[in-house]
Formats: sequence, C-alpha cells, structure tokens
Amino acid sequence: MHRMRVRQAVHYLAAALGIALLVVLVRRTGTGTVIHQVKIIGWGFGLVLLLGGIGHLIKTWAWRLTFACEIKNVSFARTFALRLVSEAIAILGLPGQVIGEAARVSLLGSDVPIANSISSVTLDRVLYIVTSAIVTLTGMIAALLLLSFSRMWRLHALLFALGAAVMLAASALALRRRWPIFSRAARAIGRITWFKGWLDGKHTVIESAERNLFDFYYETPGPFWQSVALNIACHGTAILEVYILLGFMGARGSLFLALVLEALTKLINTVGTFNPGNVGTYEGGNMIIFRLLGISGAAGLTMALCRRARILFWAAIGALCLIVMSKATRRSELARGEATGRANACDLLLSQIPCDSIQQ
Repeated sequence: MHRMRVRQAVHYLAAALGIALLVVLVRRTGTGTVIHQVKIIGWGFGLVLLLGGIGHLIKTWAWRLTFACEIKNVSFARTFALRLVSEAIAILGLPGQVIGEAARVSLLGSDVPIANSISSVTLDRVLYIVTSAIVTLTGMIAALLLLSFSRMWRLHALLFALGAAVMLAASALALRRRWPIFSRAARAIGRITWFKGWLDGKHTVIESAERNLFDFYYETPGPFWQSVALNIACHGTAILEVYILLGFMGARGSLFLALVLEALTKLINTVGTFNPGNVGTYEGGNMIIFRLLGISGAAGLTMALCRRARILFWAAIGALCLIVMSKATRRSELARGEATGRANACDLLLSQIPCDSIQQ
C-alpha cells in the first residue's frame, strides 16, 4: 500500500514538473513566435489530422489479423472505435497503456473468447513495439551515415544503434528457434529491486504472450507478415506527417530527414513513458533534436505541439467512443438480465401448476 502511494505521488510530481517545463519552454521560445509558426502551418494541420486517422485505420487492420478465431461478428468500425479508446487512455503514460489494452479486451465482450481477445491485443502491442524498434534503428543508421554530428553525439548514436541491432537480431533468432529469451529476460530484470514489485506476478502473462507470438509466426505466417507490414506502414504515416509539417514551416526537409526525426522522436517517447502524457519532455526533446540537426528550436516546439494536438483530437473521439460503447454494453447487460428474469419467472410459474391440470 505504501509503495502504491509513493508511485502515485511520483506520477503526480512528474506530471506537474512536465506541465511546468512545457510552460517554461513556450515562454522562453516566445508565445508570439509559436502562434506565428502555427498560423504558417494553417490548413496543413488538417492533413496532419487526416494522416493520424489513416494511421489508426492501418493499425486497426493490423490488429484484426492477429485474432486466432473468427471475428466476422465484430465489425471493422467497432475494432476501429476500440483502437481509439485504447489510444485515448494510453496518453496517460505506462499505466494508461495497460488500462487501455484491458479496455480493448473488456469491450470486445462475449463476441470473442477472452483468451483470444487477450492474445490478439498482446500480439498487436508486441508487433507495434518491434516495428517501432526497426524504424528507430533504420533512422539512427541513416543519421550516422549521412548527417554530420559531433564526435560525442556520433558515439552515443553508434552505441544505441549497435545495441538496438543486437536486440533485434536476438529477437529474430529467438522467434525462428522458439527460444524463450523474452520471459527469461523478464525474470532476470525482476530480480532487480526497483523492478521487482512491478514485474511480480506478471511472469505468467509474459510467458503466455511469448508462446502466442511463436504460435502466430509458425501457424499463420501470412497474417503475421501482413500485420508486420501494416505496422511499418503506420510508422510511414508518422514519417510523412513530419515531412509535411517541415514543408509547411519552411524548414529544409526531405523524407530522409523526416525518418531521422521520427526515429529520434520514438526515443523520446520511450524515455517519456514514465511521465504521464509525456508532457514537457516530449516538447523539450523535440527542441533538442531540431537544434542538433540545425533547425530552430521554435520549429521543434511547434511540431511537437501540432502532433500533440493531433493526438488529443483523436483521443477526444476515442473518449466519445468509450462513452457510447459503455452505455451500449450496459443496456445489453440489462436486457439480458431482464430476459433471464422473465425466463426464471416463467419457470417458477410453471413449477407451481399441478401436473394433473397439465395432463387434463
């Protein structure tokens, strides 16, 4: 109980510090400068919102491929709404991601067996994380080959790229040979005092997810690779989003530079997972990256704010979907309860009628 209170206090403190950092960044950059940059983007923000929606559609398609059972009775529109619900809750950070995935499973209801729901949601998250790592590694390698960094930054980028390459290679080998390296790594990390409480009791879930991933790869290789390709395409929409925003802001830009920026942004998202909403850290990280690449910090802040606005827009739609679907679920449960009550009443009435009168 004490640990839980400490964690909650840390989360609240991180959120407060993040908001304070964001305010400081906007004031130091200049509110007028930021507003001017946003005005320059103008109708281009509509393209950003559209790309965000396309990305969610692609991720929904990729998720539907991970189901091990028939889901003809679950429409694409419903799974799209569930995707938006999950993403809306996930903006709260790491706890939000866990709750968001649980919401997807819960709102699927009895239309899909619970085991298949949990398996599909887990596989969907794993494949998205793996493809994110692939995009990040590709962007880092491209940056090392074609951009000029200081010796220190080049060394850090090289070390990270090598580490990511080793992890991806080990993951691919484990997938090919069914080596349980993920569950064993989780057990090893669980021995560390800082992570022990968080991973305690989750080893069974991790082992189950690992088995599901192996089964998905070996038993249905076609849908597996289609889902991987769709996840990569979804990251492609994010790269295109960066490219469009760079163009509207008048910054020198190319798809290659957009790839590098998106790869580095994913690193910021990973670090900011422990900050609810990644508020402040996301914007500050973008400013650092832009300055590192020779672009103004104001452009980095503006891009971060535009992308956050896109996230909040689709999160608001996800929240509306959650309200509507929760009410529909409640109504169906009440209807089932009333039907069961009527059936029980009929049974009770029939049981009170004498058998002789029935025979007559």
